Amino acid sequence: MKQKEYMPGVNRINTYTDSRFSKKVLNQHGAFLIGDEPYEVEIVSKTDAIIRGKNSNFYEAVIDEFRFYAEHITNFWDETNNLVKTYPAVELAKIPMAEIQPSQFYVDEIKKQAVSDFVHTEEDLIIPLVNWEGHNVSVDGHTRLFVAAEKGIQNVYGFYTEAGDYVRDFAAEAIRRNIVSPYQLIEVKHEDYEKLWFAFCDEYFSSK
Repeated sequence: MKQKEYMPGVNRINTYTDSRFSKKVLNQHGAFLIGDEPYEVEIVSKTDAIIRGKNSNFYEAVIDEFRFYAEHITNFWDETNNLVKTYPAVELAKIPMAEIQPSQFYVDEIKKQAVSDFVHTEEDLIIPLVNWEGHNVSVDGHTRLFVAAEKGIQNVYGFYTEAGDYVRDFAAEAIRRNIVSPYQLIEVKHEDYEKLWFAFCDEYFSSK
């Protein structure tokens, strides 16, 4: 019987500077490590991406990790244009910026500077959402939303997904703090972001 190939865990790179990856891929949060080996997922359209890396046997694990944050990407190709994996299409909705309810309160100024380099039009914004009591609650992408709002972008694309109850609780707390759209998100220094946001999250989850 053929022995299954051992695969170390897949780790997502969350910074915007890493010499092992292209700037475009880092901006798209498509950079991953398996052990010490880099793997890239580069978005090339609203639905398609190219995956690169040393061992193609590990591609599906990278794709699964990537789609946790980007379910709207449904077709994955290798560099020789072979289809690696495909998923059912995800419907995108165009939603006014003012109708997005954040589930966070703060924006990290350092992350904002990095995101400003690649958010230019509404086409650059595809945000995961949950519908909660009539609100379009953003699950991720708050920095992109904040940057887009500052740049005068009035609409975003979103897709509806599933999320833990904490997202709804965070949205309720945001409303309590009068953060009812990306326009009210609060920009803070990097060190303050880590203190304020991480402290809130730690307190919330420790009480559960």
